[in-house]
Amino acid sequence: MSPDAVSPSPRPSLQRLFLTGLLTLLPIWLTWVVVKFVFVLLSGISSPLVIPLSERIAASFPHYLGWIKVEWMQDIIALLATMLVILAVGILSRRVIGQRLLRWFGAIIRRIPLASIIYDSAKKLLDILQTQPGSTQRVVLIDFPHRDMKSVGLVTRVIRETGTGRELAAVYVPTTPNPTSGYLEIVPVELLTPTDWTVDQAMSFIISGGAVAPETVPFTRAGDRT
Repeated sequence: MSPDAVSPSPRPSLQRLFLTGLLTLLPIWLTWVVVKFVFVLLSGISSPLVIPLSERIAASFPHYLGWIKVEWMQDIIALLATMLVILAVGILSRRVIGQRLLRWFGAIIRRIPLASIIYDSAKKLLDILQTQPGSTQRVVLIDFPHRDMKSVGLVTRVIRETGTGRELAAVYVPTTPNPTSGYLEIVPVELLTPTDWTVDQAMSFIISGGAVAPETVPFTRAGDRT
Protein backbone atom coordinates (compact mmCIF):
# COMPACT_ATOMS: atom_id res chain seq x y z
CA MET A 1 0.00 0.00 0.00
CA SER A 2 1.37 3.41 -0.94
CA PRO A 3 2.33 5.67 1.99
CA ASP A 4 0.48 8.50 0.24
CA ALA A 5 -2.77 6.60 0.33
CA VAL A 6 -5.42 8.16 2.47
CA SER A 7 -6.58 5.91 5.29
CA PRO A 8 -10.34 5.55 5.57
CA SER A 9 -11.98 7.63 8.27
CA PRO A 10 -13.01 5.68 11.35
CA ARG A 11 -16.61 4.55 11.40
CA PRO A 12 -18.77 6.59 13.79
CA SER A 13 -19.73 4.84 16.98
CA LEU A 14 -23.27 3.75 17.70
CA GLN A 15 -23.53 6.40 20.42
CA ARG A 16 -22.51 9.17 18.01
CA LEU A 17 -24.95 7.98 15.37
CA PHE A 18 -27.74 7.92 17.95
CA LEU A 19 -26.85 11.46 19.12
CA THR A 20 -26.77 12.74 15.53
CA GLY A 21 -30.18 11.22 14.83
CA LEU A 22 -31.57 12.64 18.07
CA LEU A 23 -30.33 16.16 17.32
CA THR A 24 -31.75 15.89 13.79
CA LEU A 25 -35.18 14.82 14.99
CA LEU A 26 -35.40 17.12 18.02
CA PRO A 27 -36.47 20.28 16.11
CA ILE A 28 -39.07 18.24 14.23
CA TRP A 29 -40.34 16.76 17.48
CA LEU A 30 -40.54 20.17 19.21
CA THR A 31 -42.44 21.58 16.23
CA TRP A 32 -44.85 18.65 16.37
CA VAL A 33 -45.39 19.08 20.12
CA VAL A 34 -46.22 22.78 19.74
CA VAL A 35 -48.44 22.26 16.68
CA LYS A 36 -50.23 19.34 18.37
CA PHE A 37 -50.78 21.41 21.52
CA VAL A 38 -52.29 24.28 19.53
CA PHE A 39 -54.34 21.88 17.39
CA VAL A 40 -55.79 20.05 20.40
CA LEU A 41 -56.42 23.33 22.22
CA LEU A 42 -58.26 24.96 19.32
CA SER A 43 -60.19 21.89 18.23
CA GLY A 44 -61.20 21.15 21.83
CA ILE A 45 -63.01 24.50 22.05
CA SER A 46 -65.53 23.62 19.33
CA SER A 47 -65.63 19.84 19.83
CA PRO A 48 -68.64 19.87 22.23
CA LEU A 49 -70.70 21.46 19.45
CA VAL A 50 -69.13 19.89 16.37
CA ILE A 51 -69.20 16.23 17.50
CA PRO A 52 -72.97 15.90 18.16
CA LEU A 53 -73.77 18.02 15.10
CA SER A 54 -71.56 15.92 12.82
CA GLU A 55 -73.09 12.70 14.13
CA ARG A 56 -76.58 14.00 13.41
CA ILE A 57 -75.57 14.96 9.90
CA ALA A 58 -73.94 11.54 9.35
CA ALA A 59 -77.07 9.80 10.64
CA SER A 60 -79.29 11.83 8.28
CA PHE A 61 -77.11 11.13 5.24
CA PRO A 62 -75.31 7.84 6.02
CA HIS A 63 -74.46 7.05 2.39
CA TYR A 64 -73.01 10.46 1.53
CA LEU A 65 -71.75 12.02 4.76
CA GLY A 66 -71.02 9.01 6.93
CA TRP A 67 -67.32 9.89 6.88
CA ILE A 68 -68.01 13.11 8.78
CA LYS A 69 -68.24 11.27 12.11
CA VAL A 70 -64.69 9.91 11.87
CA GLU A 71 -62.72 11.20 14.87
CA TRP A 72 -59.89 12.89 12.97
CA MET A 73 -62.38 14.56 10.63
CA GLN A 74 -64.34 15.89 13.60
CA ASP A 75 -61.10 17.31 15.04
CA ILE A 76 -60.32 19.11 11.77
CA ILE A 77 -63.84 20.52 11.51
CA ALA A 78 -63.66 21.67 15.14
CA LEU A 79 -60.28 23.33 14.49
CA LEU A 80 -61.61 25.16 11.42
CA ALA A 81 -64.73 26.22 13.32
CA THR A 82 -62.63 27.68 16.14
CA MET A 83 -60.37 29.52 13.68
CA LEU A 84 -63.42 30.98 11.93
CA VAL A 85 -64.77 32.19 15.27
CA ILE A 86 -61.40 33.80 16.11
CA LEU A 87 -61.31 35.53 12.72
CA ALA A 88 -64.90 36.70 13.17
CA VAL A 89 -64.06 38.15 16.59
CA GLY A 90 -61.03 39.89 15.07
CA ILE A 91 -63.22 41.45 12.37
CA LEU A 92 -65.95 42.46 14.83
CA SER A 93 -63.46 43.97 17.28
CA ARG A 94 -62.53 46.53 14.62
CA ARG A 95 -66.14 47.64 14.24
CA VAL A 96 -68.32 49.67 16.57
CA ILE A 97 -70.83 46.89 17.18
CA GLY A 98 -68.02 44.45 18.00
CA GLN A 99 -66.42 46.86 20.46
CA ARG A 100 -69.79 47.32 22.18
CA LEU A 101 -70.24 43.56 22.44
CA LEU A 102 -66.76 43.17 23.91
CA ARG A 103 -67.43 45.89 26.49
CA TRP A 104 -70.72 44.21 27.37
CA PHE A 105 -69.02 40.82 27.68
CA GLY A 106 -66.24 42.33 29.81
CA ALA A 107 -68.80 43.97 32.10
CA ILE A 108 -70.46 40.59 32.69
CA ILE A 109 -67.14 38.88 33.48
CA ARG A 110 -66.15 41.64 35.92
CA ARG A 111 -69.21 40.79 38.02
CA ILE A 112 -67.79 37.31 38.65
CA PRO A 113 -65.23 37.63 41.50
CA LEU A 114 -62.45 35.24 40.42
CA ALA A 115 -63.07 35.56 36.68
CA SER A 116 -62.82 39.35 36.87
CA ILE A 117 -59.29 39.18 38.31
CA ILE A 118 -58.08 36.73 35.63
CA TYR A 119 -59.77 38.62 32.78
CA ASP A 120 -58.54 42.07 33.78
CA SER A 121 -55.00 40.85 34.49
CA ALA A 122 -54.69 38.99 31.17
CA LYS A 123 -56.17 41.92 29.23
CA LYS A 124 -53.81 44.43 30.83
CA LEU A 125 -50.79 42.18 30.18
CA LEU A 126 -51.64 41.83 26.49
CA ASP A 127 -52.28 45.57 26.17
CA ILE A 128 -48.98 46.40 27.88
CA LEU A 129 -46.95 44.05 25.66
CA GLN A 130 -48.22 45.92 22.60
CA THR A 131 -47.03 49.33 23.83
CA GLN A 132 -43.69 50.75 24.89
CA PRO A 133 -43.23 51.57 28.60
CA GLY A 134 -42.31 55.03 29.81
CA SER A 135 -38.56 55.13 30.37
CA THR A 136 -37.32 51.62 29.56
CA GLN A 137 -37.10 49.29 26.61
CA ARG A 138 -39.59 46.46 26.37
CA VAL A 139 -37.04 43.59 26.16
CA VAL A 140 -34.28 43.78 28.77
CA LEU A 141 -31.67 41.65 30.47
CA ILE A 142 -31.60 41.33 34.25
CA ASP A 143 -29.05 39.88 36.68
CA PHE A 144 -30.73 36.53 37.31
CA PRO A 145 -30.07 34.26 39.11
CA HIS A 146 -26.94 36.31 40.04
CA ARG A 147 -24.86 39.25 38.80
CA ASP A 148 -22.64 37.26 36.43
CA MET A 149 -25.59 35.69 34.61
CA LYS A 150 -28.34 37.34 32.60
CA SER A 151 -31.93 36.39 31.82
CA VAL A 152 -34.15 37.82 29.11
CA GLY A 153 -37.16 39.63 30.54
CA LEU A 154 -40.13 41.66 29.38
CA VAL A 155 -40.90 44.90 31.20
CA THR A 156 -44.63 44.94 31.95
CA ARG A 157 -44.80 48.00 34.19
CA VAL A 158 -42.70 50.71 35.80
CA ILE A 159 -43.61 51.60 39.40
CA ARG A 160 -41.99 53.66 42.16
CA GLU A 161 -40.58 52.69 45.53
CA THR A 162 -42.52 53.97 48.51
CA GLY A 163 -40.74 56.87 50.21
CA THR A 164 -37.80 57.30 47.82
CA GLY A 165 -39.64 57.47 44.49
CA ARG A 166 -37.01 55.17 42.94
CA GLU A 167 -38.16 53.67 39.63
CA LEU A 168 -38.72 49.93 39.74
CA ALA A 169 -39.59 47.71 36.79
CA ALA A 170 -41.87 44.68 36.93
CA VAL A 171 -40.05 42.20 34.67
CA TYR A 172 -41.57 38.95 33.49
CA VAL A 173 -38.86 36.32 32.86
CA PRO A 174 -40.22 33.53 30.60
CA THR A 175 -38.84 30.00 30.81
CA THR A 176 -37.50 27.83 27.98
CA PRO A 177 -39.04 26.30 25.89
CA ASN A 178 -42.48 27.23 27.28
CA PRO A 179 -42.67 31.03 27.63
CA THR A 180 -46.15 30.88 29.19
CA SER A 181 -44.52 29.98 32.51
CA GLY A 182 -41.85 32.05 34.19
CA TYR A 183 -40.89 34.38 37.02
CA LEU A 184 -41.91 37.88 37.99
CA GLU A 185 -39.02 40.03 39.24
CA ILE A 186 -39.08 43.60 40.58
CA VAL A 187 -35.83 45.22 39.46
CA PRO A 188 -34.54 48.81 39.86
CA VAL A 189 -34.62 50.48 36.44
CA GLU A 190 -30.92 51.43 36.63
CA LEU A 191 -30.02 47.74 36.99
CA LEU A 192 -31.75 46.77 33.74
CA THR A 193 -29.68 46.11 30.64
CA PRO A 194 -31.79 47.46 27.75
CA THR A 195 -31.75 45.75 24.35
CA ASP A 196 -33.00 46.66 20.90
CA TRP A 197 -34.73 43.30 20.51
CA THR A 198 -38.40 43.08 19.59
CA VAL A 199 -40.78 40.91 21.60
CA ASP A 200 -40.89 38.47 18.65
CA GLN A 201 -37.08 38.17 18.68
CA ALA A 202 -37.10 37.58 22.44
CA MET A 203 -39.76 34.87 22.12
CA SER A 204 -37.82 33.15 19.32
CA PHE A 205 -34.67 33.26 21.44
CA ILE A 206 -36.45 31.75 24.46
CA ILE A 207 -38.42 29.05 22.64
CA SER A 208 -35.38 27.90 20.64
CA GLY A 209 -33.16 27.76 23.73
CA GLY A 210 -30.93 30.50 22.33
CA ALA A 211 -30.43 28.88 18.90
CA VAL A 212 -32.36 31.68 17.16
CA ALA A 213 -30.84 34.96 18.27
CA PRO A 214 -29.52 38.30 16.98
CA GLU A 215 -25.77 38.45 16.35
CA THR A 216 -25.04 40.77 19.29
CA VAL A 217 -26.42 41.38 22.76
CA PRO A 218 -25.53 44.17 25.25
CA PHE A 219 -24.52 41.91 28.15
CA THR A 220 -22.87 44.61 30.30
CA ARG A 221 -24.84 47.59 31.58
CA ALA A 222 -23.64 50.98 30.35
CA GLY A 223 -22.80 52.11 33.90
CA ASP A 224 -20.53 49.08 34.46
CA ARG A 225 -18.44 49.51 31.29
CA THR A 226 -14.95 50.87 31.74
